[in-house]
Amino acid sequence: MAETGAAPLPPTPPARSPLFRAEHFVWLTARVLEQRRFAYHFLSGGADAVETALDAYRNEDGGYGHALEPDLRGPVSQPLHTAHALRVLDAIGRCGGQRVERVCRYLTSVSSPDGALPAIHPGQRGYPAAPFIPIVTDPPSELLATGPVVGLLHRNEVWHAWLFRATDFCWQAVDSLEKSHPYEVEAAVAFLDSVPDRSRAQAAADRLGRLVREHRLVALDPERLDASPVAPGYAPGEHHFPYDYARTPGSLARAWFTDEEMTRSLDFLASEQREDGGWPIRWRAWAPGTSLEARPMVTVEALRTLKAYGRPIG
Repeated sequence: MAETGAAPLPPTPPARSPLFRAEHFVWLTARVLEQRRFAYHFLSGGADAVETALDAYRNEDGGYGHALEPDLRGPVSQPLHTAHALRVLDAIGRCGGQRVERVCRYLTSVSSPDGALPAIHPGQRGYPAAPFIPIVTDPPSELLATGPVVGLLHRNEVWHAWLFRATDFCWQAVDSLEKSHPYEVEAAVAFLDSVPDRSRAQAAADRLGRLVREHRLVALDPERLDASPVAPGYAPGEHHFPYDYARTPGSLARAWFTDEEMTRSLDFLASEQREDGGWPIRWRAWAPGTSLEARPMVTVEALRTLKAYGRPIG
């Protein structure tokens, strides 16, 4: 063979772990908040750094805005942004104190007389938002917005006058569910997993699990997704899987699925990691920037779910 003077090719590197690949993706594409969250959950990073990054989205009214949820742009506080902030604080053990007291004052100011939150406050009007998110002058009370917030506050033993009315609303909404859609069911689970009345929560979860299966609101066989319906108004391929409802083994929703069904869904989740190291979004993409911001968020949550179930990621 003729000499070319070029250095020999290095040996093929060993397969990289899911965590290694995801870390590269996060440093390459994520906002500072998701970088700090990734470092906290998987690299022994500190909670203070996460809290500092989250502060950039906080407003004077105690709520959160500035596209914390990427599908809602603009500076104004929104219940969905604020729910996201509470999830971040809960995950780092900081969902309490004066910060959450201010959050509760904001939630009180935007809630309806029955204590419920709207999904979108009309203050969003004039700022960009996903076309599938309706902005109306008199928004309805939504379990979708209220359930996760109430659940997180109960889980962290937060007590506030607003919380009593909001809890009553959530119970009424959950008990009256006859038809639903996957995101609303996820909100109901977030409420039921942490509300203090455990026996009532267990009974409500059992009924909700039957509804999910009867109405085919879950894709139980990832290899036959074409046979699984997508909820009306959802994007093509916007399926929901057992792990979407039961994010941890301790969730009440875990009992809705057999071990085989759960294993299949987790295998599918692990296989969804893309070549660039990140996980895809399954909802409708409407702007390049929002998709870019959302994928690191989805990636962190995918890794947290796999870790919670004892799946090897590192």
